[in-house]
Amino acid sequence: MSASRPLLAESSISSISSTNLDFYGAHNIVEKPVPLARSRNYDSQSLVLPNNSEQFRSRVSEPRELEELAVNRSTSERFVPLPSPRLFHSRSERSQLPAQPAGLTHSGWQHNGSPSQSISARSQSPVPIDINTISAKNLEANASTPSLESFHRSELRFSTRSSRFLRDHSVHSSSGAVSPRHPSSAAFDGPLSLSRKSSRRETLNQRVVYINDAAHSNEKFDLAGNKIRSSKYTWYSFLPRNLFEQFHRLAYVYFLVIVILNQIPPLAVFGRTASLFPLLFVLILTAIKDGYEDWGRHRSDSEENNRTALVLEGGAYTPKKWKKIRVGEMLKVHANETVPCDMVLLATSDPSGVAYIQTINLDGESNLKTRYAHQSTMKKHPEHGPISGTLICERPNRNIYEFSAYMNLDDDQLSLGPTNIILRGCVLKNTSWVIGVVIYAGQETKAMLNSSGAQSKRSRLEQQMNRETLWLSFFLLVICLIGGIGMGFWVSGHDSQLNSLPYYRSRDTEGEYYNYHHPVVEGIIGFLSCIIVFQIMIPISLYISMEFVRLGQSFFMIRDVEMFHTESNSPFQCRALNINEDLGQVGYVFSDKTGTLTQNKMQFHSASIDGTDYNNAKLTVEPMGKIEGEGEVENIEIVKGSVNAELLGKQPLRPKVGAKLDPKLVEFLQGSRDTQERKSVHDYLLVLAACNTVVPTRVVMSPSGQLEMQVASAGESAPGFIEYQGESPDEQALVSAAASYGYTLLERTSSSIVISILGDIQRFEVLGVHEFDSVRKRMSVVVKCPDKSIKLLVKGADTSMLDIVAQSNVGFFNSSVIGGDISLEEKHRAEVYFATIKHLDQYAKDGLRTLVVGARTLGQEEIEIWRQQYLKASIALEERQELIQTAASLVENNLTLLGASGIEDKLQAGVPETISSLREAGIKVWVLTGDKQETAISIGFSCLLLTNDMELVIINENSKESCKEAIVSAKAKYGILSPQRRRKFLWRQSSVSVVNGPKIVSRSTTSDPSANQSNIELMGATKQYAGEPLALVIDGNSLVHALADDLEQELFELATACKVVVCCRVAPYQKAGIVSLVKRRTDEMTLAIGDGANDVAMIQMADVGVGISGQEGRQAVMASDFAIGQFRFLNRLLLIHGHWNYQRLAYMVLYNFYRNAVFVMMLFWYILYTAFSPESALYDWSLVFYSLIYTSVPTIAVGIMDKDLNPQTLLRIPALYGSGQRNEGYNQRLFWFTMLDTLWQSLVLFYVPFFTYRESTVDMYSLGSLWSIAVVILVNLHLAMDVKSWTWITHAAIWGSILVTYACLFILDSIASTDFLPHYWVMYHIVGSGSYWLDKILIVAIALLPRFCIGLIRQRISPTDIQIAREAEILRGTTRDPHSSMELHNISHA
Repeated sequence: MSASRPLLAESSISSISSTNLDFYGAHNIVEKPVPLARSRNYDSQSLVLPNNSEQFRSRVSEPRELEELAVNRSTSERFVPLPSPRLFHSRSERSQLPAQPAGLTHSGWQHNGSPSQSISARSQSPVPIDINTISAKNLEANASTPSLESFHRSELRFSTRSSRFLRDHSVHSSSGAVSPRHPSSAAFDGPLSLSRKSSRRETLNQRVVYINDAAHSNEKFDLAGNKIRSSKYTWYSFLPRNLFEQFHRLAYVYFLVIVILNQIPPLAVFGRTASLFPLLFVLILTAIKDGYEDWGRHRSDSEENNRTALVLEGGAYTPKKWKKIRVGEMLKVHANETVPCDMVLLATSDPSGVAYIQTINLDGESNLKTRYAHQSTMKKHPEHGPISGTLICERPNRNIYEFSAYMNLDDDQLSLGPTNIILRGCVLKNTSWVIGVVIYAGQETKAMLNSSGAQSKRSRLEQQMNRETLWLSFFLLVICLIGGIGMGFWVSGHDSQLNSLPYYRSRDTEGEYYNYHHPVVEGIIGFLSCIIVFQIMIPISLYISMEFVRLGQSFFMIRDVEMFHTESNSPFQCRALNINEDLGQVGYVFSDKTGTLTQNKMQFHSASIDGTDYNNAKLTVEPMGKIEGEGEVENIEIVKGSVNAELLGKQPLRPKVGAKLDPKLVEFLQGSRDTQERKSVHDYLLVLAACNTVVPTRVVMSPSGQLEMQVASAGESAPGFIEYQGESPDEQALVSAAASYGYTLLERTSSSIVISILGDIQRFEVLGVHEFDSVRKRMSVVVKCPDKSIKLLVKGADTSMLDIVAQSNVGFFNSSVIGGDISLEEKHRAEVYFATIKHLDQYAKDGLRTLVVGARTLGQEEIEIWRQQYLKASIALEERQELIQTAASLVENNLTLLGASGIEDKLQAGVPETISSLREAGIKVWVLTGDKQETAISIGFSCLLLTNDMELVIINENSKESCKEAIVSAKAKYGILSPQRRRKFLWRQSSVSVVNGPKIVSRSTTSDPSANQSNIELMGATKQYAGEPLALVIDGNSLVHALADDLEQELFELATACKVVVCCRVAPYQKAGIVSLVKRRTDEMTLAIGDGANDVAMIQMADVGVGISGQEGRQAVMASDFAIGQFRFLNRLLLIHGHWNYQRLAYMVLYNFYRNAVFVMMLFWYILYTAFSPESALYDWSLVFYSLIYTSVPTIAVGIMDKDLNPQTLLRIPALYGSGQRNEGYNQRLFWFTMLDTLWQSLVLFYVPFFTYRESTVDMYSLGSLWSIAVVILVNLHLAMDVKSWTWITHAAIWGSILVTYACLFILDSIASTDFLPHYWVMYHIVGSGSYWLDKILIVAIALLPRFCIGLIRQRISPTDIQIAREAEILRGTTRDPHSSMELHNISHA
């Protein structure tokens, strides 16, 4: 560049302070392009002009070309960056900015060059050039060699619209502070928006809050107050709303119709009061339950709304009830207090602006999180003087992990993000006080927006039950039609006799019709009357009974001490009461790896630095002394050495938890610091210490004698320990490792990081942070070092990091291929590159979690370009994440590869045994993880998921075509056929013979190509049918294509043919996609288990979701149906409780169908002998009490308490779990067998007493009393025959039910009222006859004999697995011999 073309005047350069020199100093013209990432948010107003104006003018006509101009620049074009100030300038810094030349119009500057006092200095931030407004004259004048000054002049001219807007649209508040108008103003275009188009879009989706001015904040918008209501009902809406919700159940509507029909006089079969009882009983019971639950919510709401908080009013903080807090008010919250609303943090008791919160009430996580207040707001003291400003934020939403806003405070514009907001429900910890401004209140807070309950799931058994309910409805319709048609024909055939019958007398004394209608009408009345009488065919009580049973089952599961994790104090949680039985039918388990199969307690194990592998971590750091207040800090010691003291130097704060050290690396750190290798080690450890979100804290003794956590400060002189607080166990392990090697993170604020480097304390200024996201899969931080250099420190997954390293790293390989010349530096970089890849592969094979570390030094021009985009992203209210990613892509390139790290994550206890048991139970276990393929395979062998006899099918493809080819090739190689082709193979199998496994010899030879192709498929099919186990390993890139609509069937056939599937490098949505694929294409029950937020989608997609209370928080637990503390508890949950729950509820459903059907069929046989009249011989109340009182309690007791096998047998023989997978407890075959048994028992119930008393004087009401008690005894003894495990509760329920029935019948028989007069005292007469008791014995014996005999024969000829295991238990219990002679392992799976 020519020296005669200075970029800035010398006077201007000399007037710039040293603080701003890096951003306003001399700029060099870029001779080679700086990569710019394309983004849909990248508009023409943030472009940089090329020197060749002719080329530029030829492109300005096409807007799309403008974007291409900035993105696809050639090396021949030279670009001049525009100067950009730092994000936040203080007043002192702004006063040192250079005066602008006279005549130039710049925002914030007058024509005389003096700063304008009426404009916010924040508006002085240069706005990118609007190319559309640049005149051709200016372009021609600068066509040859434009200087930066000329471009800067153009920029100043066209950025005046920003200052003009603020100057023309500012209003003075009561305090005299300048603040922009409310966005409702017609002229409002969005404060300081870099794009008019985007500003108009954001205005529609933003909220403006006036700090400490609640009246102004609530003036234009109807903002919610802070009063909350989590209750469903009010005193006036309870009855109608509750009834409306209950009648969403069709069964309730059915019984309501029955009640209405019974109120019609011709159809009044029951007493009108008795017909109301079943429905009213259920409605009232449910209403009481719902009302009690809602009453608890009302009490909770009242307590919450009437709590008090300190609100700034009249210059002082005064108590105010939560429900009266408004948006815009300033709050003060003290330690251990709950935050009453969502507020932006303005100040904290800590000078660095950090505050610690606990979000356990919000997301269930108990670990502490950090929030920050800007240093600019920390200096404000509202109690000493007025404070005002505006806060522009997004509309209320339910995303608790994201927040986008910015604040105009005095002359500063501050970017706000998730680390600057504290949400309602959070508890302040280890911080004396915080001050904030309310932005969301009441129902608009993120906590309340997320307060909706978990998604409702229906169990498979309940869905199958609905199918059988339809069959019962069909039976009900048939028998009612028989009754109605029979009545019509009977009336028509006995027309001449009707005058002599009391009810059917055709004419009364006055010649009018008395009670007779046309035979068709009589048939219709008979049909409707039968529906009323036989209504209990549909078991309304079954729904309530199932709820009670599930509640009881959950109670015992929660109290199972074998599923309590003592270390984490995590009991079993049952979060969904309606799918307990699904635990006994699981066919697929989809499991995360990290934190689910492993402990998620990370320990730094290996380091690859500059091509050298430091994996011999033998030295162990001992605890470094006692905490402050408990004596002097002891000298640091390391096993087999004491060199760590030299690494840490004389700093008073030492890391509390260290890491195992490699002696070679420790020795290297003590050597010379001037070599290239030593610099690489320095940068490597610097990245570990600085590129993270970990906050160092120190534990001290409070005056009250309690241990408290405080933010660590580099200025501490008292000795003590540093404890690192972070949300990621990986980051904590990396920071602890760096501290053990002498790079100790001492202090972190929003603007700086302090690190002790081998005892030398250095402060790094943080210019920007690009946090980790699932798209980039890396994190980077831009820091200004003490030597004024600016570095980018990056760490992330190898798949994302190796693609952005400098091309010089692989230049040696490329040059070797083409025969080019390379330098020694390029050769060294290439050696490091390939050595690092080799080390990564070895770490993965060892089961370690890997990260790649890189860095680069940034030039001044790159910083300016990046800052403009970063500033734009920081204040964006929409698509901030995408804009941040775009800004990161500007600097995350051409990295210097420093090395990689390996972190050990050990398996949880009992994982191999659990997986082995699940596989023996017939459950397929698939592992879905984000780790490397080699790591996943290594862990798979460690936990016995993969075995040596398995053949691995590995698919790693990047294109759809290659992915399809790989899947199809694998299917052909291993003979995996589609269901249609598999049936064809089985049909043609007789034409081939299998010899020695893979060799197939055809009995006939043909020249037909299609036949030869079929033979090839058949030959390949041998391996599958020979039983050789396959294991599929597929990565996330392949799944992107394999989960497409046209490939997912191929993937499904391949995956389901394999014994094990391992998916690595998968994203959360891909985990859910895999679960959805199996769920949609099979009838198997799916279960997903995980411990982190990335497992939530998978857990919610599966039929059963299980969360683990792990190190990654409780997001998975909050989204799950069941929660456990360790993976090994899944074995007991499924094999024991799942088996019991399914067997109990399956039998309960069948029994309820039988119990009600046998009663209805007994009544049906009776109407055949009463001219099809629906008049019943039983008490009306007996018809009502039968399913609600007489027989309901035994069903519930058995459903909760019965156990077909003891826990030891179920755990010892996992194959017993297969009974649930095969639906042996409930299926259509059992249903029809039960109905046939029901038909037989109903015939016995009716005809034994009928033939006994046919020629006697016993009336029908006496027979009705006999039938009432006989059916109760029969169904209870039927239940008793099937009970497997007797307890005192079971005895009391079954035999007590019979006694209660007798008591009710005697009480009803003793009532001398008009309604009960036909039944008066009949019970007392009939029980005195011997035939009464003989009939009961005959009914029970004859009715249950076929069932007993058939069951005995089936058990002898074709016993089930459970029957064999029960017999073994009985034999073992009799002989007391643990080694029974019965071979349980030979149980058939047929």
